[in-house]
Amino acid sequence: MSSVPESHLPHETVEAFGNHLVDILNHGALCLMLSVGHRTGLFDVMRGRAPSTSNAIAAAADLDKRYVREWLGAMATAGIVTVEPDGPRFVLPPAHAACLTRAAQADNLAVFAQYIAVLGAVEDRIVAAFSTGAGVPYAHYARFHEVMAEDSGQSVLSSLESDVLPLVPGLTDHLERGIRVLDVGCGRGRIIHRLATLYPRSHFTGVDLSTQAIEYARAEAKADRLTNIDFVEADAAALDRHVEAQAYELITTFDAIHDQADPLAVLQGIHRTLVPEGIYLMQDIRGSGHIHGDLDHPIGPFLYTVSCMHCMPVSLAQGGPGLGAMRGEPRAREYLERAGFHDIRVHQLAHDPQNNWYVATR
Repeated sequence: MSSVPESHLPHETVEAFGNHLVDILNHGALCLMLSVGHRTGLFDVMRGRAPSTSNAIAAAADLDKRYVREWLGAMATAGIVTVEPDGPRFVLPPAHAACLTRAAQADNLAVFAQYIAVLGAVEDRIVAAFSTGAGVPYAHYARFHEVMAEDSGQSVLSSLESDVLPLVPGLTDHLERGIRVLDVGCGRGRIIHRLATLYPRSHFTGVDLSTQAIEYARAEAKADRLTNIDFVEADAAALDRHVEAQAYELITTFDAIHDQADPLAVLQGIHRTLVPEGIYLMQDIRGSGHIHGDLDHPIGPFLYTVSCMHCMPVSLAQGGPGLGAMRGEPRAREYLERAGFHDIRVHQLAHDPQNNWYVATR
C-alpha cells in the first residue's frame, strides 16, 4: 500500500484514517478535561448526585460556574456525563463514576490523564531536543512528583499487601519480625510510609534526588509520628556514600531505574548494599524491547509517549543512556545480571498490564 500514489488510494481508506485521527484529537483534548475534573474534584462532587444544573454543580464544588459549564460541555459531548435538556441537567452515571472518582481508588483512571498535561508543558523543550539530541532536566516537569505519588497509589499501594509483598515468599513474616528496608528513588515515600505503618519492628529508609520530594516525605512521616523511617536526599548512583554496604535485607525500586543517569551504577550499588541472600524487588514497565513486539500492548502508545517525553530525556539530561520506559524485559534482565544478580524471577500481576515485577537475590 505504501507504494501506491496518494491520489490513487481508495477514498474509503483515507476517510477511515481521517476519522481515526479526529477521534485521537477528541481523546487528546479529553485527557486534559479528565485531569481538570480530577484535580478540581468535579467528578467526586457529581458522584451519586441527582441530575443537576451546571450552576448547582459549580456551587457544590465551590467553583466558578462559567468554567464548570464549559467543562460539562466537553464531558457531555464525549458521553462521559449524560445531559437532560430540561435545565439542562447533568449526571455522572454510576458506571463512569466507578472509573473516574477518588472513591474508585485503584480504578480511578483520571489520575493517569494528568500525565498528558504534565508532558504537554515540556513539549517545546522536547521538540528542540529532537534537533539537538539533548535531554530535558527533571526540574522542568512541574507536578511530576505529585502525579507520580498518585500513580503509585493506583499501581502499587492498592495491591501492596494483597499482591506485591506475596511475590517474595515469607517476606511479610520477616517484616513483622523486623528487617532493614531501603527504597531507592522513593519520591514522596508513599510506599515505604505504608510499610513503616504496617510493620513497626522493621526500619525503612527512602532515597531520592529530589529535595522537594524528600521534604514532603519527611513531613508526612513526622505528621504520622513514624519513628522507624528516615529519608536521605542523594543520587541513587552513589548509594555507597550515603548508606552502609551489606546493610539491608530488602531493597525496592518502583518504576525508578530506567530514567536514572547511570542505571547500571544504581543496580550495582543496590547489589552491594544488600546483605548476602538479600532480596531486591523491582517494578519496571512491561515491554518486549522491540517496537514490533509491543504492537498489541494495551497502553503501548501511552507508555511510549511517557518514555519519549519524560523517561528518556530526563536520563539524557543527566548524561545518562536514555534507556526509556520501554527498554523491555531482556534489557532489564541484562542490567540485573551485569550488576551481579543471577537468581532473577519475573512476575506479572493479573490486574496490572503495565508492569513486570522482578525478584532478584544477592
